[in-house]
Amino acid sequence: MHKKLFIPGPVEIHPDILSAMATPMIGHRMKEYAELHGRVTSRLQKLMLTDDPVFLATSSAFGVMEGAIRNLVGTRCANFCNGAFSDKWHDVTLRCGKQADAIRFDWGRPVTPDAVETALATGRYDSMTMIHNETSTGVMSPLAEIAEVMKKFPEVMFIVDTVSSMSALRIPVAELGIDSCIFGVQKAFALPPGLTIFSASEKALKRAETMAGRGYYFDYVEFAVNDAKHNTPSTPCISQIYAMDTQLDRIFAEGLENRWARHLDLAEYIRNWVTSHGFELFPEPSYCSQTLTCSRNSRGIDLEGLKKKLADVGFAFDDGYGKIKGHTFRIAHMGDMTRADLDGLLNAITTIMPELA
Repeated sequence: MHKKLFIPGPVEIHPDILSAMATPMIGHRMKEYAELHGRVTSRLQKLMLTDDPVFLATSSAFGVMEGAIRNLVGTRCANFCNGAFSDKWHDVTLRCGKQADAIRFDWGRPVTPDAVETALATGRYDSMTMIHNETSTGVMSPLAEIAEVMKKFPEVMFIVDTVSSMSALRIPVAELGIDSCIFGVQKAFALPPGLTIFSASEKALKRAETMAGRGYYFDYVEFAVNDAKHNTPSTPCISQIYAMDTQLDRIFAEGLENRWARHLDLAEYIRNWVTSHGFELFPEPSYCSQTLTCSRNSRGIDLEGLKKKLADVGFAFDDGYGKIKGHTFRIAHMGDMTRADLDGLLNAITTIMPELA
């Protein structure tokens, strides 16, 4: 039995996307691929609101997140950490042999503009990383306000993970001044995992040119050279790119503004359900994610038992992550989801919960 996915990713995949992945194969050095590549990257630029080149990497997002460290971190990096995945990015930075500091926030709290300014004003850093939407805690940090602070430090690379937020809300990469915006496709884009998208500003490409040991597979300069020919440095996941092409058709048919509004509506819908059923939101309401909701287990429900019982009736449910597993639960509301999809899960939870209190 297929379990319908309400976990923070991968999320449920529309049949049109699965069909697109069965498109007959082409060679990645054929003109047909160049046409596909150019069509996809130009529309991703439109979605991301940038003229910076947008690259297609066959990888999970953490591959490019590591690549960004190797390409863009010179002297020292400030890793802003407010959850499990931003903590991991700091660990990755150190494993790449870079000098770095973790600027930490309590889980459930956002990265703040004041903390960014305080750290960068020391003059110690030539780069910073942050996760816009930390899925481990359901916290969305105030990216626009942080971007205003970053304009005071033009020498610092602004590297942002938007893995679980891009396409769900307006993220104007050029206006924000993001030097490298990175995201996977298995969350708000509602595609199977395995493709990562990233942008590179002119400043980022110039920095990369100076970096020794940046490797090959995620070499930003190599990507730029190949992208100019509507291609990739090595064999891309062509079936995934067909899927992205189809999903971009669907996204622009829905309309970006409509898509953003739908995600906000779903977020508010789930938050209202959570609070009206005796649970508390894990983050402060003003910093709640627009793509998944993280709730405290205020009622002391047996979340592991709930997860098992929901699986029995065809739903995949998440009972928290890392050190807050069992103390919180997360419900995804991104990609192609509708209120009707969420109602199926919520009705099942409401039916099962009395057995587990």
